[in-house]
Amino acid sequence: MSLTKIRSVDPDSPARRAGVRIGETLTEVNGHPIVDVLDYKFHTYDPRLILKLKEENGRERTVRVRKAEGEDLGLNFETYLMDRARSCANRCIFCFVDQMPPGMRETLYFKDDDARLSFLMGNYITLTNLSRRELQRIMDLHISPVNISVHATDPELRASLLKNHRAGECLSIMEQFARAGITMNCQVVSCPGINDGPALDRTLRELGGLYPAVNSVAVVPVGVTRFREGLCPIAPYTPAQAAEVIGQVERFADSFRREHGTALAWCSDEFYLIAGRDLPEKGYYEDLAQLENGVGMLRLLQGQAALALEDLEPDVAPSPFSIATGMSAAPFLQEIVDRTREKCGNIKGMVYPIRNRFFGETITVSGLITGRDLIEQLRGRDLGARLLLPANMLRTGEQVFLDDVTVEQVEAALGVPVIPVEADSGFDLVDAILGLTAELPAYRLPPEAEYYRYNP
Repeated sequence: MSLTKIRSVDPDSPARRAGVRIGETLTEVNGHPIVDVLDYKFHTYDPRLILKLKEENGRERTVRVRKAEGEDLGLNFETYLMDRARSCANRCIFCFVDQMPPGMRETLYFKDDDARLSFLMGNYITLTNLSRRELQRIMDLHISPVNISVHATDPELRASLLKNHRAGECLSIMEQFARAGITMNCQVVSCPGINDGPALDRTLRELGGLYPAVNSVAVVPVGVTRFREGLCPIAPYTPAQAAEVIGQVERFADSFRREHGTALAWCSDEFYLIAGRDLPEKGYYEDLAQLENGVGMLRLLQGQAALALEDLEPDVAPSPFSIATGMSAAPFLQEIVDRTREKCGNIKGMVYPIRNRFFGETITVSGLITGRDLIEQLRGRDLGARLLLPANMLRTGEQVFLDDVTVEQVEAALGVPVIPVEADSGFDLVDAILGLTAELPAYRLPPEAEYYRYNP
């Protein structure tokens, strides 16, 4: 079955008005072959299109379409990518998927390393799965930005980290992208004693040499679960080790800022929490380019909550509530609840930090908390009239936790309604505290991107 076969046509769309039919296969746009979603999105941007379609009986026909520049054509295909998602060819020594327990849903074991999802969804890729043709297409179509999991620029070290002989080509590929004007955001998963120290100095220096094509670099600590039997021995960061990495990155950032006006590289919030260090002020993070990697997320949450509280009326009296979250974010949410209570004495709420017994207590982020841990640790507690949860505990747009426990099951076990709240929005959090939030965000990632919702 062709994955460029049309599954549906949106009502009142340019394609519907032009007479495109369900069941036809899109083969070309303006003479360009359509292989996947990147070809489709790039070549359907123009206002005048000639589509070549293959009917179910094998006959070909052409259709002319006129639309606004950039307007979506309105076609939906057999898969989101119009192709199969590409699995990862690496065997990274720190891979989180390898640390998953057995018996979970199949999509959570899928290792995605797909450049198309990097551009469309912001996922990070290693570049090792790209063919020469695909590398050239990124440059020819000027697909930008591309998010890259670098980890190390030393070719030998990177090849040993990823267990892939092609991994050492990373920096040379990035140099090609830079010459082609491709913007890149970079990620370094830092492992103690392996790719920090002198190796990290080299990585930061060589990525800095590609500025401004390299737009930002996030340094995040490796996530270590209790399911590492048979894997490369990696210990989680100690407070002292985390402080060393912070100092290393901040020294680079200070020097780079003096020369270029930007820090370029930042440690994630988690590094500061492990080290027991205060987070930098929000302005330190500039334009928050690495928010998805947890860089500046907690400061943004605090700042937005403070703005939301400026207009809070002191006589507001919402129903009592509780908040369950990961160990790392709990003190920050407690501070927001306390400030809300100071502004309005009628606020009655508790924050419950949840220990991750499912993956191991070294995992402290909210996005990896399971329904089972929630039930076991909250049963019998005073939860008020409603329980607020960060929405990233759930499969996006659905009401299922990582361990397939449903929101309904948690509600039944705890006896309170559960209300998901966007994890990185202080405005949404204050609205939820005030009882103004009741709906789960409707947006849903395609199944092939599901893993990234749970990547710490």
